[in-house]
Amino acid sequence: MTVTVTSILVSIVYVAVVRWAWRVLNWVWFRPKKVERCLRQQGFAGKPYRLLFGDWKESSDMMKEARTKPIGLSDALLPRVMPFLHQLVKDYGKNSFMWIGPKPRVNIMNPDQIRDVFMKINEYKKPSHPLLKLIVCGLASHEGEKWAKHRKIINPAFHQEKLKLMIPAFYESCSGMINKWEKLVSVDEGPCELDVWPDLQGLTCDAISRTSFGSNYEEGKRIFDLLKELTNLTAHVIIKAIVIPGYRFLPIPSNRRLKAIDKEIKASLNALINKREKAMSAGEDAKKDLLGLLLESNFREIQEHGNTKSVGMSIEDVIDECKIFYFAGQETTLVLLTWTMILLAQYPNWQARAREEVVQVFGNKKPDFDGLNHLKVVTMILYEVLRLYPPVITLNRDVHEEIKLGNLLLPAGVQVSLPTILLHQDHELWGDDASEFKPERFAEGVSKATKSQVSFLPFGWGPRICVGQNFALIEAKMALAMVLQRYSFELSPSYIHAPRTVITLQPQHGAPMILRKL
Repeated sequence: MTVTVTSILVSIVYVAVVRWAWRVLNWVWFRPKKVERCLRQQGFAGKPYRLLFGDWKESSDMMKEARTKPIGLSDALLPRVMPFLHQLVKDYGKNSFMWIGPKPRVNIMNPDQIRDVFMKINEYKKPSHPLLKLIVCGLASHEGEKWAKHRKIINPAFHQEKLKLMIPAFYESCSGMINKWEKLVSVDEGPCELDVWPDLQGLTCDAISRTSFGSNYEEGKRIFDLLKELTNLTAHVIIKAIVIPGYRFLPIPSNRRLKAIDKEIKASLNALINKREKAMSAGEDAKKDLLGLLLESNFREIQEHGNTKSVGMSIEDVIDECKIFYFAGQETTLVLLTWTMILLAQYPNWQARAREEVVQVFGNKKPDFDGLNHLKVVTMILYEVLRLYPPVITLNRDVHEEIKLGNLLLPAGVQVSLPTILLHQDHELWGDDASEFKPERFAEGVSKATKSQVSFLPFGWGPRICVGQNFALIEAKMALAMVLQRYSFELSPSYIHAPRTVITLQPQHGAPMILRKL
């Protein structure tokens, strides 16, 4: 009897081990090779799959090497910011794929196919990684019904009439930076060299604090410092986790620090939200900042449809939305403003044209909402900067079930990559001058510039287009208008052109400028 029970247990363990071993082998070898054959049969090309690591080590080594070498102002960005993709397209063409560990990432460059990917949001889903959700959370990460519910609640906070309420906060934040510069630059003492990157970072942090939570940058500084650390640490750990299964669970300092940072951020935001909810429960009107508008919209949704778990957002949901407000709201505008100043410093004729328009609309007066919306030249410039220096240089989607994309049949397990930076400078889509700074291409709007094709994706496209794009553009226009009213600027001889990605596309060595008071 004992022998029989032991034999059964041994058999169960043996079967479990064999099944586990098969799953592992299927994951690291058989499935990737099957998918590779399928892709090659449809005309895709790329390097042969290498066990477990795929192209990751080569890609990582090329990235490290590229970051040690600055580039010229007129040089192509792709060889520095995405050297492996640059080499891949050079060797294999647009219809190429690379390996992120055992998962193939397929490049999609056809505008009609890109449209299809963006429109079918339930079939092409955002990549889901537990670590990435520490930063890209809330509306940016949800799928299906939860995404639809959150979008409905959040949308009202970003309507034009609500954005108009943000103008005083934008002005105060910009004034803080301008007042700091006033002490450094004067007509009598001549020009001043200044790295504008940290000052623009301070401005956008202050602006998102004021507009989101009614506080200023100093009050929200701890959260921003923690988010910055969280971003850098998450990027580091994700790279390790891709090639070392289970890495994020190891009890090592970096993983413990990630948990501690996330816990502190949530605790700070939780306290802030609870304070607001108590005030609203006591009969106080909701404040007209983003958090107030969000809580008000959420409260209205719950009242209209009943106070059940399926309606409205939980406190955890609101915390996640606050985190993405903080991160995306600040980061996008920061990099947009920085690259705009760098490019206008390179092209003084466009700087002069933008200043002429700003002075014509506002003179020396405070910029207002209606005037900002009538800045045609400034808008053309901002669009062109977003084309050449998109904040996020590639957008990825996961395919969980076999799906037809145009004339392609994509197997489950493939990741679709929409390489924004490559698409934005594609000569077939934008002409022979695609790599040149020419804001005039947007003189008649985005639709005319793109010939109504899906080829301009700085904020994504389709139903999931970034809800905060108008927020970012209005803030950028306010800041740029106030700078142009008071200063002319050129690149400092110490400026080193070294774009790099840390979630967003940033200047590795800052943005030192020579500022002159007008």
